[in-house]
Amino acid sequence: MKTILCLLLAFGSFGGVCATEVAVPSKPNIVLILADDLGFGDTGCYGATKIPTPNIDRLGAQGLRFTDAHATSATCTPSRYSLLTGQYPWRKAGTGVLPGNAPLVIDTNQVTLASILKSAGYHTGVVGKWHLGLGGANGADWNHEIRPGPNELGFDYSFIMAATGDRVPCVYIENHRVVGLDPQDQIQVSYGKPIGDEPTGKAHPELLKMGLSLGHDGTIVDGISRIGFMTGGKSARWKDEDKADTFTQKAVNFINQNTNAPFFLYFATHDPHVPRVPHPRFVGKSGCGVRGDVIVEFDWCVGEILSTLDKLNLASNTIVILSSDNGPVLDDGYADGAVRDLNNHTPSGPLRGGKYSVYEAGTRVPFIVRWPGQVVPGVSGALVCLMDFSASFANLTGQNIPSGDAPDSVNILPALLGKSKNGRAKLVEHDGFRVLGLRNGEWKFIEPDTRVRANYSTQGELYNLTHDLGETNNLQTIQPEKSKALSADLLETLRAGRTLEAKSLLAEPLAK
Repeated sequence: MKTILCLLLAFGSFGGVCATEVAVPSKPNIVLILADDLGFGDTGCYGATKIPTPNIDRLGAQGLRFTDAHATSATCTPSRYSLLTGQYPWRKAGTGVLPGNAPLVIDTNQVTLASILKSAGYHTGVVGKWHLGLGGANGADWNHEIRPGPNELGFDYSFIMAATGDRVPCVYIENHRVVGLDPQDQIQVSYGKPIGDEPTGKAHPELLKMGLSLGHDGTIVDGISRIGFMTGGKSARWKDEDKADTFTQKAVNFINQNTNAPFFLYFATHDPHVPRVPHPRFVGKSGCGVRGDVIVEFDWCVGEILSTLDKLNLASNTIVILSSDNGPVLDDGYADGAVRDLNNHTPSGPLRGGKYSVYEAGTRVPFIVRWPGQVVPGVSGALVCLMDFSASFANLTGQNIPSGDAPDSVNILPALLGKSKNGRAKLVEHDGFRVLGLRNGEWKFIEPDTRVRANYSTQGELYNLTHDLGETNNLQTIQPEKSKALSADLLETLRAGRTLEAKSLLAEPLAK
């Protein structure tokens, strides 16, 4: 099936008017592989020399590798919220980093990336990290059906962990139920006072197989203490060394069971997030300590997905996208030697900052798109964002997004396919907490911040990324008028309640 996609760029700051003609099949399979805390410089195809990533590098060689791709936020929950909803997370209260017992943060009436593709006839699945809350206002009942969750947001199948590897509950959930739960050993979870009589890392550090650097001193599960407290569910608890294998096998099974397609798989891995506990077969394989080893493990996960597509002869009709939810972090609460064993590896590449930061390395992430025969391999400097999947794939599959939904998602399909050098015109970057920055072309403005101990300027910051990619030379006082204009631009985006360029960049839906 072929059709014409037209990308109309608005006048003024959006860069003039042009049209891009794209003829593509309308319903390829889509596999979105999202790493957790993988940095811009963590893989070979993005310049890493210390950590072997042959499968990611293969994907990069066969696909289009983006150098200016971003998550919206430099932390997990807000980044994942925007990926699925097409909305900046700072527009909605409660989208900060969630505890493991938080209620579902996405309204079930809200259009999501999964529901868009399901409406287009896709069989949809999510495997891996969720971290967007589960259950109603009072959270999840871990011992019975867990609703609402991903299955109420457009996913036909789900196999997830509720939050992160360092937060309780440390169990898998498959389609509304905790996997392997003994009804006689019911789960209780608390993020306030300790519950039950299980040891904690704070009281019993001698029981830990991984030491602590900050926090993470709640209930001990599998020799590692977590954030929060849980009791019960012993038969259902995961083993950290097996987590990558478990998630990857579920992802492979999903592909195997949907060969008649089309399917959408959102494969959200745990690696390289803390606690970093690679399977023994990956220990010592990176030369950069345990953090490097779990990146090698993540690369293996990618290889398993690619091999499965090859074996089933699905590669030519499958869009594979690889990215990360935010930038890298080294010491993130556990004394795992990530800083000590860095071995001159640079997780952020040439960028400043990392996870929790509004500087470029906080949100600028690896981003590869492979679609054999449709996407010409190479490198793209287009400004793109994970939030733009909703509008882009709605356009690809001929779906209309209702007014008010996905308000910040821009149709960048021609850029994703390598048919255009232009992506979105502007992007608001978010440190995941309260500080925002605005990207407009080569310019980057960071709003003033007066928090005690904050690393940002109380006067605001201005950088020209063409000449200063590492954000080392603050031009705030040298070009105050440019800073003032970008500040006003950012304020307009905040007040508008939507991205002003989003509707103007929407292409005509694919013809049936």
